[in-house]
Amino acid sequence: MVFSQRKKLLKKIISKIFLAFILLLPGFNVYSQAEWSLENCVNYALDQNIDIKKQVLMVESREADLMQSKLMILPDLNAGGNHIYNWGQTVDRYTNTFATERVQSNNFYLASSLTLFYGMRKVNTMKQSQLEVVAAQYDLDYLMDNISLAVTGYYLDILFNEELLEVAREQYKITMQQVNRMQKLVEAGSLAKGDLLNTEAQAATEELQVTESENRLMISYLNLQQLIDHPVSRDFRIELPELRPIEAPSINIKPDEIYNIALGNRPEIKSAEIKVESADKGISLARGYISPVLTLNGSWATGYSGASKQGSDPYFETSDIPIGVTASSQELVLGYDYGYNKYSVVPWDRQMKDNQNKTVGLTLNIPVFNGWQVRTAISKAKIARENAAYDLEQEKLDLNKTIQQAYVDAVAALKNFNSARKKVEAQEEAFKYAEQKFDVGLMNSVDYNEIKKELTRAESELLRAKYNFIYTTTILDFYMGRPLSIN
Repeated sequence: MVFSQRKKLLKKIISKIFLAFILLLPGFNVYSQAEWSLENCVNYALDQNIDIKKQVLMVESREADLMQSKLMILPDLNAGGNHIYNWGQTVDRYTNTFATERVQSNNFYLASSLTLFYGMRKVNTMKQSQLEVVAAQYDLDYLMDNISLAVTGYYLDILFNEELLEVAREQYKITMQQVNRMQKLVEAGSLAKGDLLNTEAQAATEELQVTESENRLMISYLNLQQLIDHPVSRDFRIELPELRPIEAPSINIKPDEIYNIALGNRPEIKSAEIKVESADKGISLARGYISPVLTLNGSWATGYSGASKQGSDPYFETSDIPIGVTASSQELVLGYDYGYNKYSVVPWDRQMKDNQNKTVGLTLNIPVFNGWQVRTAISKAKIARENAAYDLEQEKLDLNKTIQQAYVDAVAALKNFNSARKKVEAQEEAFKYAEQKFDVGLMNSVDYNEIKKELTRAESELLRAKYNFIYTTTILDFYMGRPLSIN
């Protein structure tokens, strides 16, 4: 509840007062701006908040993961090449002969593979990524809602302190009028000076209350500017809107009805539900490791070798050269020698054409035993799913508690408001009567000031109940999907 933060503010009052004093110094950073409406404050906070900016980046990261998961379904394609020099004896890959001199070679290849079946892992990965994008967006909406409600609370806190300051000023003004009147009576000798001193003491107390109210208002402005990440400025002022009426129809809808409506539109619930679905996909992904993997592969390669040579200027040796014997008679067979006088390396473009190699094939990989990793992954995925289900249940419980608490607070605030209003009306009458008696000398200053204090206290209680009711009913309206408004 917005006013529960006042105790925390009191603990920080020393440091806050110092900063507030700096705001009053001339020449301090002034950020000129017209009066800020609640909508302007909320929009500014949403634009400037670091947590929101980080969550936007998280959404973009999830979208990048989704795009990657979609592209993973497509076949891959890789290309490569090298340029090599060899010295010493080595087997040339293209001539299959020993080369003992420096040999230059080039290799080029293209390779592609397409997974035909992998237990639907790639499809499930894509679906899980889609769910994570949606969940991240709901998380962003939830964060923005929290910031919006916080801004509303601080905004109402300023309005509360504005009215509280007016009450303090009005009471101080009335007391000062009494002081001025009593001074004349004392000077005329028709009133004892003791009553004047009592009233002057009361005026000093109320002047201090005005100062304290001004400080609280200044701190509430500071808190709002810090919340929305606005440059601290003494010129920052909010609009004073016409607030919603304090009436019973504002809480006619029962909390269970509000809860049922909120279940269908609250982003934290939708995010938790989506995360349960994502955990289900995680189980399917883990089970996919059990399935065989069928892959279609294809490649193309070629190359060039400096050891691949061709002859020119052929020669024929006509002398009889034994080349073997016949099988039946074992007679000697004579032949001739054939060779080239010149050798040159086969041209690069010809080798690139002649040395081409193309492959197409299917690869089947059947998992048999992998150290129980697959079973462990499935068990952990099931645990993650249960955890996500618990998170969803917790979100529902938290939402129900928030709505029930806001409803109870609103009902209590309305009752307090009605009681405080009656009390203010009664105290106003009592004060008027006391003022008349005091003016004619039928009441002493002590009793008069006590009645005046009771009036001030009743007015403060009325304001507190008023703003508690507005804030809590604003929360209830917000959870029913209505636009954020205090009018």
